[in-house]
Amino acid sequence: MTVTSTQSVRRTVIPAPVPGPSAPDGSCATTATGTLGRWETPDTAAGRSRAWTRLLDEVREAGRYTTTAEAERVTRIVLSALGGHVVGDERVALAQALPPEAARVVASQIPVTRPQTAAEFVDGVAARIEGATPATARWDVSSVLSVLPKLVGDDLIDRVVAELPPGYALLFGKAELVPPAAR
Repeated sequence: MTVTSTQSVRRTVIPAPVPGPSAPDGSCATTATGTLGRWETPDTAAGRSRAWTRLLDEVREAGRYTTTAEAERVTRIVLSALGGHVVGDERVALAQALPPEAARVVASQIPVTRPQTAAEFVDGVAARIEGATPATARWDVSSVLSVLPKLVGDDLIDRVVAELPPGYALLFGKAELVPPAAR
């Protein structure tokens, strides 16, 4: 039996990167269709942006994870938990400052209906990681959140922390100043 089709095959062609101008830190590339954004520099070896790879490397080093896959798993879990707690302009600014892969994780979360304390946040992350305890979850959370100021800037992280309940600053590796008690 012979089968023939009169339908044509439609193919989508994705242009390859073309050498072009880039920022001194290598954070901008040019393709045949135009310039990519700050975090959208292609990493042809893994199909990831270089910024995402850099974020995972930073998390892997901070958390002393043995593999990049483990660092990525923890990063996705922590950022998805954070995504539900950061809202408004800070959420938009954070998503714009993060690599596209991380921005999608943050932006795809439905905002929580009740703010959680930092301890509740860590407990929520612990519930998402198989075999985690509050102590290991705190390590994981801090391993991810503490690298963000270096990558997205202290000013943005300060704005994010200001919108969260007390206690989150330490998770981001920042000091939390408490006003003196009234006498």
